[in-house]
Amino acid sequence: MSIQEQAIALLEAQQAKVKPRSPQWMVGEQLKDICRMEPRSAELIAQDLENEAMSITAAEKKIKAFADGHKTGNFACVTPAEAENILREFYGLPRPDEGKPSAPPAPAKKLVDPFDFL
Repeated sequence: MSIQEQAIALLEAQQAKVKPRSPQWMVGEQLKDICRMEPRSAELIAQDLENEAMSITAAEKKIKAFADGHKTGNFACVTPAEAENILREFYGLPRPDEGKPSAPPAPAKKLVDPFDFL
């Protein structure tokens, strides 16, 4: 079993303890998406899920706290990008583009000097 499959199995085990489509369950879905795309993050998530303080329920509380801090009247919302940032911070996950070499700089453009043709 790959590390991604292990992490997803751990997430599904935690999801089985909560109501389907609940906020905690949705956290599990978002983490499974990250695991599928990022093996290194899957490894970190699998390690963290062994600790009750790092459960999907605990992660959901961080997202809810953010939402509560940004309420407009009785309405609170967290965008998918905000939720991902909160989850990455909570689990110590690298950004997908971290660790990848950046593109080499484009070569400097040289102006043509007419005297080069003489």
